[in-house]
Amino acid sequence: MTKVLKVEISNPQKIIYHNPKITKLDIVNYYKLVSRRLMPFLENRLISVIRCPSGNYKDKFFKKHLETSNQDLGQVILKNSKDLKKDYYFIKNPQGLIKEVQMNSFEFHLWGSQVDNLNNPNLMVFDLDPDSQVNLTRLRQGVKDLKMILDKLHLKSYLKTSGGKGYHVVVFFKNKMTWTKFRNTAKNIAILMEQTWPDKYTSNIRLKNRHNKIFIDWLRNTRGSTSVAPYSIRLRDKCRVSMPIAWHELDKVKPDDITISDALKRLKKKNPWQGFFH
Repeated sequence: MTKVLKVEISNPQKIIYHNPKITKLDIVNYYKLVSRRLMPFLENRLISVIRCPSGNYKDKFFKKHLETSNQDLGQVILKNSKDLKKDYYFIKNPQGLIKEVQMNSFEFHLWGSQVDNLNNPNLMVFDLDPDSQVNLTRLRQGVKDLKMILDKLHLKSYLKTSGGKGYHVVVFFKNKMTWTKFRNTAKNIAILMEQTWPDKYTSNIRLKNRHNKIFIDWLRNTRGSTSVAPYSIRLRDKCRVSMPIAWHELDKVKPDDITISDALKRLKKKNPWQGFFH
């Protein structure tokens, strides 16, 4: 019997990735080690997860409603877009995190607000999504341009890899805003980039508007939308991680550079997001 944080792990040697070889237990142990940094983002914030029960990381599904409750998970009943009541949930502690991973939830996505203040979001995320013709140099300049605007607005921003093809820029707000104001603030920042550099950026999600441009995805800052959590594994090739990095690393680290093994090494170094919530 294999236990991690007193949680019994079933089928711990099940292979999730073959190249490199990564088992379910490897992923459980990763989340155990990263929980100290991950939990301040995860706890008391509604989540959606991507599950991979079959053992093939490409065979996965998205889940956002509670199925079985336990003392380490919290529950919130909300109406969905069809005005139906649904059970949404959140993780209370590291044991709850490991229980979710035991249930084959390997990728975690967060709401912008916390359960004790659902109508006042505080975690704003911009996803810089490049068109296939945009090279890495232009993408990195896009991140720098966004940071310059946020700096001028006196908004302290933080950088992380997406584990995919773009970077994420994150801002934490202490002051209370409604979802409408929060959404409009993010949208207006994206529009400002679009108007300042119309040949480089677009705030419009439509593919025809994104040719040879970077889409400044502000839509994650809408009630009910989610963004991938810092330190979360991405169920993609090579088990990449959406990893917080320092601003001075932007020109050194690619959006999909950091794998689970790289992330574990980084945990031994200074936290680049130290003081995020202060």
